[in-house]
Amino acid sequence: MSNKNKPLLLVVSAPSGAGKSSLCNRLVEKFPQMIYSISCTTRAPRGNEQDGVHYHFLSEEEFCARIARGEFLEHALVHGNRYGTLKQTVTDALSKSLDIIMDIDVQGAKQIRLACEAMSDDDVIKQSLVDIFIAPPSMEELKRRLCGRATDSEDVIATRMHNADDEMKHQPYYQHTVVNDNFETALTMLVEIIEREHHKR
Repeated sequence: MSNKNKPLLLVVSAPSGAGKSSLCNRLVEKFPQMIYSISCTTRAPRGNEQDGVHYHFLSEEEFCARIARGEFLEHALVHGNRYGTLKQTVTDALSKSLDIIMDIDVQGAKQIRLACEAMSDDDVIKQSLVDIFIAPPSMEELKRRLCGRATDSEDVIATRMHNADDEMKHQPYYQHTVVNDNFETALTMLVEIIEREHHKR
């Protein structure tokens, strides 16, 4: 499906419970030339996580040194641990004609857009950027899905709903919005967006 000569950097964001991760997983299955971006983190590996497969595990010192050298496309401090995406990770994939997908929050996506604005027009990352917002059909449906998981307390669900309300305000800044009312329909819409973007470039 993928046009090998026109690789994309796909930045996908959504409120928790909107189905973003499941949709991204299906896209990677559908497009043989698509890979997930591997982030860097300062947190310790969990379970069977392997360096360079699930994350690039860095020390606090190494991570901060890379920030200082301007090597990150985006980075954030989350619950005391640092997470970030190296520009090199993205350019390496694009140079191999691979689409690279980033499952990332609205703040990370904003950082990437700002970074691209500062790049020259011939920068491969700027040329490849396609950002997509996955929206729930309604806030009521989002709450129903979160409650249906039966994994979170009422307090956690309330926090997720509060965060979702804020995240939805970022929707207008994305090039594309897909409403995940029906999973297969949303997946079809995403595939169509990706194929259109391949042909535009």
